[in-house]
Amino acid sequence: MISKPPVSAEASPDSGRHADNEASQEPLLIATDLRRYFSLPDGLFRKSSRKVKAVDGVNLTIGAGETLGLVGESGCGKSTLGRMLVRLDEPTAGDVIFEGQNISMLSEGELKPVRRRIQMVFQNPFSSLNPRKTIGETICEPLIVHGVGDARSRQARAMELLDIVGLRREHYNRYPHQFSGGQRQRIGIARAFALEPKLIVCDEPVSALDVSIQSQILNLIEDLQRAFGVSYLFISHDLRVVEHVSDRVAVMYLGRIVEEAPTAILYRSPRHPYTQALLAAVPVPDPSVEQTDIVLEGGVPNPIDPPQGCHFHPRCPLAVDRCRIEMPPLFESNGHKVRCWINGPGMHEA
Repeated sequence: MISKPPVSAEASPDSGRHADNEASQEPLLIATDLRRYFSLPDGLFRKSSRKVKAVDGVNLTIGAGETLGLVGESGCGKSTLGRMLVRLDEPTAGDVIFEGQNISMLSEGELKPVRRRIQMVFQNPFSSLNPRKTIGETICEPLIVHGVGDARSRQARAMELLDIVGLRREHYNRYPHQFSGGQRQRIGIARAFALEPKLIVCDEPVSALDVSIQSQILNLIEDLQRAFGVSYLFISHDLRVVEHVSDRVAVMYLGRIVEEAPTAILYRSPRHPYTQALLAAVPVPDPSVEQTDIVLEGGVPNPIDPPQGCHFHPRCPLAVDRCRIEMPPLFESNGHKVRCWINGPGMHEA
C-alpha cells in the first residue's frame, strides 16, 4: 500500500527549492535535437512550403526525482515540447530517450507499456476531465486500459488516491461539475499517479486557478514528489511558481532553449537578456525594494518567418551585428547554459 504524504494547505514561506536534491547519474529522460514543424495550408487542398517551427532543435535532460522548470512567453513552444515527450505530438525530428530506451519511433503497441511510466497533468481542469464519467471512473480508467488489477482492487486504488490528493472517499461517485477548479486539478493529479509513473509532464497545472488555490496544488505536487520520487517537467509562464518548485530552469524563446541553469543560479545571475527581462518583470511584494525595469521593444517575431541570426535580436538592447547574422550556440559553464553572443563567450560550447 502507498502511504499518504502530508498535504499542505498553504505555500511554504521558503521559496528556495531542492538545492540539495540528488538526481541519479544517468538521466531519466534525454531529449536530443527535438523539432516540431507545422506545415501551413496554401489554399483549400494544398500544403504550403511555409512551416511554423514550434520546437526547433531542443536538447534537455531530466534526472530521477528532479523537477525541470520550463518557462517562456505564450507561443514559444513549451506545451508542444511537453506533448512530444509523452508522444501526444509526434516529433518532426529528434529523439526522446526514456529510461535508456528511444521512444521516438515506437509504434502505439510498443509505446503502451512506456505510457505507464510517463503521465501528464493538463492545464485546464475543466476540459481535461470527461463530464460523463464519475471521478472514480476517471481515476480507474488508466488502470483498466493497462489491465491493472480487478474491479475491486481498482476501486481500492482510486479510493487511496483520493486520500493522497486531499479529497474524500465519498467523492468517488460524483461528477466533475460538482467540484471546484482546485478539486478538479487534484482529480487530474490522482489520475496521473494511478499507474505510479516515473515522470509527469505538468503543463501549466496552476495557471487556471486562483492564487490561494495555486499554493495548495503546488504543495501537493511537491509532497507527492517527496513521497514517491517522481520526476516533473513543470511548464509555466509564471516565474515565481517555477522558482518555488524547480531544481533547474530552462528558458524557451521562439522554439529554442536560450538559457538553462540550476534555479538558484538562474534567478540570482541570469545571463541571457531575455531571461533578465522576464525576471525584471516579476513584481516584488515589498515597496522598499527598487526594481529595475527592462523594456523589450516590439513583440515576439512571426514564427513563420523568424529573424535571421539570434531570434531575439530585434528586441534585445545588447544586440550587435553578429547577433543579426549568426545564430549563437549554447555556451556552457558549470551547468549554466546560455545562447548569447554577448554573455556567452568565455564559456565553452555545450
